[in-house]
Parts: sequence; structure tokens; C-alpha cells
Amino acid sequence: MRQIPAAVAVLGLTALALVGCAPTGPADAGCERVTAPASSLDLVNVTDAEAAPAATTTTPVYVTKTSFTDIATGSGTPITTSEQDVQLGITLLDGATGQTVLSAPTRLVQVSVLEQTFPTIEKILDCARPGSRIVSAIPAKDLNPDLVSQIGLSEEQAAVVVIDVNTVFLPAANGVPQYVDGSNIPTVVLAPDGTPGIIVPDAVAPKDLIIKTLKKGDGEKLTADSTPRVNYTGVLWNTGEVFDSTWEKGSPATLSLDSVVPGFQKALEGQTVGSQVLAVIPPDQAYGDTASGSVPANSTLVFVIDILGIDTSDDATTATQ
Repeated sequence: MRQIPAAVAVLGLTALALVGCAPTGPADAGCERVTAPASSLDLVNVTDAEAAPAATTTTPVYVTKTSFTDIATGSGTPITTSEQDVQLGITLLDGATGQTVLSAPTRLVQVSVLEQTFPTIEKILDCARPGSRIVSAIPAKDLNPDLVSQIGLSEEQAAVVVIDVNTVFLPAANGVPQYVDGSNIPTVVLAPDGTPGIIVPDAVAPKDLIIKTLKKGDGEKLTADSTPRVNYTGVLWNTGEVFDSTWEKGSPATLSLDSVVPGFQKALEGQTVGSQVLAVIPPDQAYGDTASGSVPANSTLVFVIDILGIDTSDDATTATQ
């Protein structure tokens, strides 16, 4: 048996302070939204805008700790880890003057990236779902010092942040495990955070395309025109070595199904969000007799793919496979 050495290692993902949420459980299982309101948030007036939410305040907003409340609640997949991808619109105000500092239209970003600027964003977004609108006030001590300096806040002042949560991608496939039959099928083992390890049988590579649904999700079905957001690991059948893995890169990828190798496309088309798929792709449906990067010519490929959502953002950058 040939086993990928590092594929089953835990990557040490930073988790939010969750309320009963498990990264690999059902999308809405036990994730209770808890807010931290403050009376000063009533001073913020939020209205709809074409891109980012529009917010105003005519009275200075002061808080001594990060405070937030929901003025619209959403439904669907909750935000449960700081490694999760989300699509957000953000408006930032100087709480002392009410001046708009930033109005950013919806963009895809990882929560951990937002933490670099807003260290307490994990509290603000914990268990928020698509369709939520959150108004928050963050004291200067809870902000990145560079941002405090840029805005010109004093130690006693605060920033007002309004967030529209538009899309939340799953942290890992959360579908119902499926029975997998057949001989010489690679074995998949999962680390606690969902990172897959693949054990390739010590056997001759199959000549035909093999597709097995390991977990069946209940989300939207992929079509040929879909641009799914996925995590995947790809290994070579002959050696069991990883040649590509979004898990190792630390960020999922958005794929256009018309730009991936035929076997990869067939493995995903018709699958549903939340599913995990195993695909054994023979050379004639992969790269054939041409080498590609670290993949030798005439290689049989094995992929484990987690379908995290469908990326419909205007700024979606698609990868090839």
C-alpha cells in the first residue's frame, strides 16, 4: 500500500469561538448566533446601496469593547471557522466624525485575512449566515494599529463597521457519507479539519474513469456552466505522491468546469454543494502522453474534491486543473 505521508496531518486551522458548530457537520447544525449589542449602535443609520451598504451617523459613536448587532438575519451556511471563504460588502466609518473611510463592494475573502485588520471580526461574524447585515462598533484598541493611524482615531474612539454577508462557503464537505463499493478503489482518510489523505491500492491503475461520491451534499447541483469553489487533493496513482492540493496551499480554488481536464469535469458535473467526490482519472481523460508540471506523461490521477459552494462573484478568478 502506498500512502501520502503528509496528507493526513492536521493543518492547525484557527477556529472561531463556536457555539456547537462542527466544520464537517450539517451546514446549520447547532450554530446559534449570539450578538453583543450596545446602545451606541442605535446612532448608526444603514441604508441599501448598489454596491456596499451605506451608513451614516451624526453623533459620535463610542464603545469600550467590540459591540455588534444584526439588523437583518440570514439563512443557510453559517460562518464557523476563520479559514472559511465568504463574500462580504463592508462599509467603515470614523465613529468620531461619521465620515466614511471605506466602502467596499462584495468581494471574496477568507475570514482570517479580515482578522489582520479587524482582530475581533471572528466574534462579529461567528455563526452569521448569507443575507445577514451586521452593524458593529470597534474600539481603537481592538483594531489594527495601522488602521487606527490611517483613520486618525484616538485611543478612546471607535470605528463603525457595517457588513453585508452575501455568500458563505462551507469549510469542508458536509454531506451524508455514502457506501462505496468496488475493487481497487483508493481509501480516503480525513483529518479533523477535513483534510483528506489518500491510500492508493498496490494494483494496476484502472483504464476507465472511476467516480465515487463519498459524501452526498444537499446543496445546489453543478452544471457545465458552474464555477464551483472547491478544496481538492490530487495524487499520482503510481507513486501516491501529492502533485497538487488546495488544502496545502491554505485556500480553496474557484474552477470553471470548461477549463479542467475531462475526467475532473465529469467528476463534478451533476454533483451537489456539500458533496465530497473521489475520482480516478486515466491518462486519456487527464493529460495524456504530455507531462504537465509535476505530473509525468501517461499518469493516472486520483482526486478527492470537496464542493464548498458556487462562486458567482464578478471578481471570481478561476483556476485550471
